[in-house]
Amino acid sequence: MRRFSKKSPLISSSIQQDAGLLLLRLGVGLPMLFNHGLPYLTNYELEAARFLPMFGLDAGTTLGLAIVAELGGASLMVVGLFTRLAALVVAVTMTVAFVRVHGASFGGEQSGELAFLYIVGASALSIMGPGRFAWDQKRSS
Repeated sequence: MRRFSKKSPLISSSIQQDAGLLLLRLGVGLPMLFNHGLPYLTNYELEAARFLPMFGLDAGTTLGLAIVAELGGASLMVVGLFTRLAALVVAVTMTVAFVRVHGASFGGEQSGELAFLYIVGASALSIMGPGRFAWDQKRSS
């Protein structure tokens, strides 16, 4: 097994890790983009009528902020641009959804299990960064 890993333990940027970060970016970002952000944008009026007002903001404003996070943040995560910040914005947005909308519940009709999984994935990306298969890496080269 050792022959597959010739790098020292201090070097953490292996091709496997970078591929894993790419998969994580796509696995968190694409569903967030297409199942949350884009539908909120295309059905803004309908969604605004159902959306919760939060933090002293009306429902339309909170929906707009969610669209920025779930459409914009997810898009940036997918391509790997400003990934840590984009992932942090998504993680914070999903934390608000998990606590305020789903009551921090993992079961029942209002389960927040999916929101929690988005929190975990986005938080991991915020901590680890995008990996080498990202526009962030092209900008720094």
